[in-house]
Amino acid sequence: MKFNHIKKDDQVIVISGNDKGKKGKVLTVDHENGRVIVEGVNIATKHRKPRRQGEQGGIIKQEAALNMSNVMHICKKCGKPTRIGYTVLKDGSKVRVCKKCNENFDD
Repeated sequence: MKFNHIKKDDQVIVISGNDKGKKGKVLTVDHENGRVIVEGVNIATKHRKPRRQGEQGGIIKQEAALNMSNVMHICKKCGKPTRIGYTVLKDGSKVRVCKKCNENFDD
């Protein structure tokens, strides 16, 4: 399934799961698998073994991927979580807009 409504550097809010209600910036997007990594959300603990001599091993906390359907875009203008609509401008380009206040996201 391919989602195009969320892009890198968008502000989103998590709408379901353990981190419901948390806000953050999208760090990476995997459109092929419908996954996103959001800054400070869905923190996973990884145990890293030292690979080279002198390298430090230990427990590392990092963001894990979320399903794209579990996040919702936050509008810059109205500040609310919103669905995304699409509008074709006079020059023929297609842009994402807020469904609540018609603010353009792709400026």
